[in-house]
Amino acid sequence: MLQRRALGRVQQSTWRRIPLSAGRVLRRCASSEAGENNTGHISTSPNEGILFFNHLLPNNAQWYNRIAGLLDRRRFSILQDKAKFERIGALSPTRVVQDAVKESKLGLGHVDVVEVLPRVNEAGAFLKFNYDAATDPASVAEAVRQHLEEHKVRPWWNPFISVKASLVLGRPWVEDLYRLPSQRVKVEFLPSEPGVEAAELTQEQLYSFFRPYGKLADVVAQPSDSKVVPRFAYLDFTRVGKAIMAKNCLHGYTVSPDQGGGKSGTVFRLTYEKKQRTGWILDWMSAHPRIVIPLLVALVTGITVAVFDPIRTLSIRAHITRTFHIEDNAIFRWFKTQGEDLINRVKLLGHATDTNEAGMQVVWDDRRPEIEQIQSWLMETADTFIIVQGPRGSGKRELVVDHALARKRASHRVLVVDCKPIQEARGDSSTIDAAAGQVGYWPVFSWMNNISGLIDLASQGMTGVKAGFSETLDNQLSKIWNQTATALKSIALEGRKKDDKDANLSDDEYLETHPECRPIVVIDNFLHKSNEDGASLVYDKLAEAAARWTSTNIAHVIFLTNDVSFSKSLSKALPDRVFRQIALRDSSLDTAKRYVINHLDFNANEERAAHKEGEEQERLTPSQKRADLQELDEVIPLLGGRLTDLEFLARRIKGGETPTRAVNEIIDQSSSEILKMFLLLGSEKREWSAQQAWSLVRDLATAETLRYNEVLMLDAYKTEGEKALAALEQAELITVQSVNGRPYSIKPGKPVYQSSFRRLVADKVLAAKLDLAVLTESIAAENQSIDKYEQELHLLGKLPKQPGELTGRIQWLLGKVAKSQGRIEGLEREGAGLKGVLGREY
Repeated sequence: MLQRRALGRVQQSTWRRIPLSAGRVLRRCASSEAGENNTGHISTSPNEGILFFNHLLPNNAQWYNRIAGLLDRRRFSILQDKAKFERIGALSPTRVVQDAVKESKLGLGHVDVVEVLPRVNEAGAFLKFNYDAATDPASVAEAVRQHLEEHKVRPWWNPFISVKASLVLGRPWVEDLYRLPSQRVKVEFLPSEPGVEAAELTQEQLYSFFRPYGKLADVVAQPSDSKVVPRFAYLDFTRVGKAIMAKNCLHGYTVSPDQGGGKSGTVFRLTYEKKQRTGWILDWMSAHPRIVIPLLVALVTGITVAVFDPIRTLSIRAHITRTFHIEDNAIFRWFKTQGEDLINRVKLLGHATDTNEAGMQVVWDDRRPEIEQIQSWLMETADTFIIVQGPRGSGKRELVVDHALARKRASHRVLVVDCKPIQEARGDSSTIDAAAGQVGYWPVFSWMNNISGLIDLASQGMTGVKAGFSETLDNQLSKIWNQTATALKSIALEGRKKDDKDANLSDDEYLETHPECRPIVVIDNFLHKSNEDGASLVYDKLAEAAARWTSTNIAHVIFLTNDVSFSKSLSKALPDRVFRQIALRDSSLDTAKRYVINHLDFNANEERAAHKEGEEQERLTPSQKRADLQELDEVIPLLGGRLTDLEFLARRIKGGETPTRAVNEIIDQSSSEILKMFLLLGSEKREWSAQQAWSLVRDLATAETLRYNEVLMLDAYKTEGEKALAALEQAELITVQSVNGRPYSIKPGKPVYQSSFRRLVADKVLAAKLDLAVLTESIAAENQSIDKYEQELHLLGKLPKQPGELTGRIQWLLGKVAKSQGRIEGLEREGAGLKGVLGREY
């Protein structure tokens, strides 16, 4: 209220006579905030003095005054009514001087107040007074100081300060510029007369002049090598009020020669200097990187945890529950239902079929025990993994996701993590993006990893240690899986209520006793390309996360893999658990035949219903119209029960080919793939040789199964044979069957491969070429053995005497040499026949 009154409309004053005391009058001259006649100075006669009062107004009152001036020029300033100013300020300077003169014991004479000049910008006011010959200005100032000391006046807006008054020693410069007071005052040293050199005062001298007006924080002298003139110094006061008092009392003060002002004296010119407060912060931060950088890391981490982690949890939860999927919207489902008839008619007219559904019901009926087994395991409380292992194309994902988890998918409690895009991503950033996309982790700042790596490098150069901004792929994947665990737990507990019968149980106990509430995580393509560099990190982190999800009872985990060596990777995560495993094999021949027929007859009932009712002759199904389907009994044993191959066969038959021709085409295509991928010279990164692959192809062409250990005794597998077999199994040329963890047999990777093997062996030129390469390798191995035997015989022959004990060893070596030589001769004869084939055939 007082500030609004201070900024209100005032009237311009004129020469007035105001009673002071008995028989005395006050003459107040017309003046403004810019001094008398807007000159910027206050003129004084020899018998007049000036006092300055501070803290009469709030320090920010100048802003209200200027805003009022912009809104209404007539209400611009309270300065034009001095009487009103004295009423709204912390005290009345006129009354203070009057009371101080009356109460003073200094024997003051006649003192009159001439005028009061407010300084709104500096929250104070000047007071001009006159005195008689028996009084001096210093005595008046001392009397006022003692009076204010005895009667402290504390402003209502700041009760921690009090009003002070001091005698103005210089010639104050009163101006109405838009300059705000500050704690720093710049002191410039000017000569008292033109052409005379001014003296630069020392810090001790400046301290003695300015310390009486308030405590100084620092005195900063001008650098000695500075060329700036006039010379200057900076005075930093602890408070703005003290700087205001010093500036108004000493501006224009002349330092005499006796006081150190030089020969002709030095004049002070004081101005406020805005102190830069940001520079020292930046300087301190750059000077203390060991403290600042860890604090920044902690700040960024705190912001991430407080802001982004809840968002990411909600994002993962929305991804699992399909909150933002338009397919689950009620309006969208209504439109979809209304349009299904039209879509089905278009499909019938175009003879379109859904190849994913055509004939698959036969397969699912055949695999009903596996589906029911998975569903029963999901109802148990055991915290272990469920592994569904089978060759590529055996329908693992469809079996688990579309059939075993159909009800869970309808309730949106199934998370499918496909390892294939994660493993095939190139670079850490792409891998992080792929992993985040599989679970709905958002926002993800993978691009920041490169920038933070540069920051870490710069920090290590400056401080010798890394700042910790950049995070490894290991840490980033751990964050993604940990946030996924939080989202899975929230989904598992969302149906829990306070009035349940087991409401007294903890969250862990509740989840342990209610396995049906846990969401299900399906990890597809586990160990996809596991032999590549960096694959172990991705799969190990995923296996560890899955182990935590199952052991804490927040989710069931089902692994879908083609790799038969999955136990090596998963045993690291759960070493004390027995895995629940389902091995999917190829369909039986009867199921395969029914699959092909059902695939051909898919939508046949709808097509018959689409014809006119008046048509008497009933249309036959596609399978009934084709007489060549009797060939299926002969060709399906050649093709086998792999679903991908059966679907390929059905498509070819539907395209107009006969079953025999279609199967022959499939066998030829498989033969070409085997020849290109395994038998011809290729990349040096392959872990098997063409001779090793051909040995298996040749033997499996005549036998459906080979003994594992018998294959290791072949010449081609005597060096790192098990490693080559594992690589060939990973490449799906063969399938290694195990019992109790021990490999015991080898079969073709696909059923159709056995027919392809026979076709490759039937090619005389190809067989002769590869058999010759195998013979050449065997001959080289025998020659190497003979060299070893001959070296030992040569060493024994150098002995001076031949002990009888060496006779057996020599005979054994000679027998080995003869046996190897005989075998070499036999292999060469066999090779000669193969060379003859290559010379005759094309």
